[in-house]
Amino acid sequence: MSQQTSILADIPFSLLELAPMRQGSTVGETLHDSLQYAKEADRLGFNRFWFAEHHNMPGIASSATSVLIGYIAGNTQRIRVGAGGIMLPNHAPLVVAEQFGTLESLYPGRIDLGLGRAPGSDQMTSRALNRDSSRAEKFPEEVSELQTLLGPYNGRQAVRAIPGEGTNVPIWLLGSSLFSAQLAAQRGLPYVFAGHFAPRFLYDAIEIYRRDFKPSQVLDKPYVMLGLPLIAADNDEEAQYLGTTSKQRILALIRGHELWLKPPVETMDGLWSEQEKTYVDNFLGLSVSGGPATIKHRLEMIVTELGVDEFIFTNDLYDLDKRKRALQILMEIKK
Repeated sequence: MSQQTSILADIPFSLLELAPMRQGSTVGETLHDSLQYAKEADRLGFNRFWFAEHHNMPGIASSATSVLIGYIAGNTQRIRVGAGGIMLPNHAPLVVAEQFGTLESLYPGRIDLGLGRAPGSDQMTSRALNRDSSRAEKFPEEVSELQTLLGPYNGRQAVRAIPGEGTNVPIWLLGSSLFSAQLAAQRGLPYVFAGHFAPRFLYDAIEIYRRDFKPSQVLDKPYVMLGLPLIAADNDEEAQYLGTTSKQRILALIRGHELWLKPPVETMDGLWSEQEKTYVDNFLGLSVSGGPATIKHRLEMIVTELGVDEFIFTNDLYDLDKRKRALQILMEIKK
């Protein structure tokens, strides 16, 4: 009797990377580890490797997103590399078009441009990046501007992205609320929901996106990618142990502390208050954690319930070998 194929077999798996730093490690060591991780993902057949833009966060080394994309794309073979995302209010659309047009020219057919409208930082850092506090309100117009700059020359534009023009780098809209879901639907763009840190509006956002979707030149039907926190290990008990690294980091985040990756601990008891535990659990509400069978069952349930087209996982384990092992487990459960 043949074994039934999993519904996960045809769902692409991708990775979202924050270049997490262990305390005491250097930026150079961290980014080298990110490359080794990306190479393993490339070898195993993952679809995308995206960097998230964050600023002024000791413990996260992914602020110069486009530079890192070039580093990874130049040292891998097949995997698509991109931004998940570029926080557009921090950058002039022309600069983004030139950077990603350059990347697409160097690594044709492998570059993605995910866009968000959050600052990716605190308010003070946001002001240091961008003096115009109203930029986030102009996000829809700036997305249009980027699409024009990356599209074919229309014979009228006074300002052109060279490189960039005619590259048609795929644009994705990222969101944790309903705004980006509505905009992605209006523009006929693929949509990524940030379930890895903001599960609250998941169902509403996907429903709005699918309901209001208008076909476009780039997409004829809705395409949903869901971000999920992943803790994959050889068994449920090990996953529970390894997952304390993520919990410690979210705890540091809510306390306003630095975000270094800390080694896993046997128990979180005594490290947090009941209120903090509730907050961390809510933050990681969509976390997929466990051994192979548990992970497989959880992902199949999500696909059945939400019909997502692709998953993109954060995989913030302390040990590089454990991070790589998590990737192997994910690919094994697709069979």
